[in-house]
Amino acid sequence: MDEASTDAGVPEIRPAGAADVAAVAAVTDAAYRPYIARIGVVPQPMEADHAAQVAAGRVFVTGEPVTGLVVIEAHADHLFLDSIAVHPDAHGKGVGGRLLAFVDAHARALGLSEVRLYTNAMMWENQKIYPKFGYEVVERRVDGPYDRVHYRKRLL
Repeated sequence: MDEASTDAGVPEIRPAGAADVAAVAAVTDAAYRPYIARIGVVPQPMEADHAAQVAAGRVFVTGEPVTGLVVIEAHADHLFLDSIAVHPDAHGKGVGGRLLAFVDAHARALGLSEVRLYTNAMMWENQKIYPKFGYEVVERRVDGPYDRVHYRKRLL
């Protein structure tokens, strides 16, 4: 799903292509690297096979050069938001909000009524952000070295 904005000057959100893999890796690294010291492990999105995710059509990007991205996966009953990353240089410019709105629209377009995600419990900034966008905590669960807070958003 390619979703161009109607606002002049606002970059579209588009499917990532093979030429975007290096930028996807760089933005993901820049967004998640600050958390390594805090959580004590490398965040999973930094270790992802970005080329495989792009090839599978799971990555959508915005900006030229790329400043933000989402990695999503459709399931039978929900859309899973695997990762959202905004380059630190683009923080506070609405990129994350536009990406989250895109995820909602994409889920609806697929006929799905729920978006799910999780974040590391030590990434407390995210725990303040997601409820502002309609997400509710479902549970907190330890998965291997990761202490995660699971969220869902029911779409109307």
